[in-house]
Amino acid sequence: MTTHREPARTPEDLARLFVERANAGDAEGLAALYAPDAVLAFPPGTATVGREAIRAVCERMLAHAPLSFVVEEPLPTVRYGDLALTSTFPADGTGGRVQVARREPDGTWLRIIDRPEIPAGR
Repeated sequence: MTTHREPARTPEDLARLFVERANAGDAEGLAALYAPDAVLAFPPGTATVGREAIRAVCERMLAHAPLSFVVEEPLPTVRYGDLALTSTFPADGTGGRVQVARREPDGTWLRIIDRPEIPAGR
């Protein structure tokens, strides 16, 4: 059975959709926000490559997640053609979150590089 999920129509949609899907416990939906060959710098100090590997990381993250995720304060998006750099001030005080998104041929956006934790003070 295929579940219809709202696509990201803008790079800024990705953070909101991540929070919605995380709060729903939807690891597959979280992974769908990433390109098939995306790179996730998580767990810290490692690189998780590919949507299926990212889905597995999301499953583990959700199993140990707080009660709910919150949409974090975004910094202005920087765009260059079909690429966008997004970032937020993290609610958990880890220092920062940074992502590179790519506009797909259908006009939707997917994450291609995600660094969810930059330690504070670096």
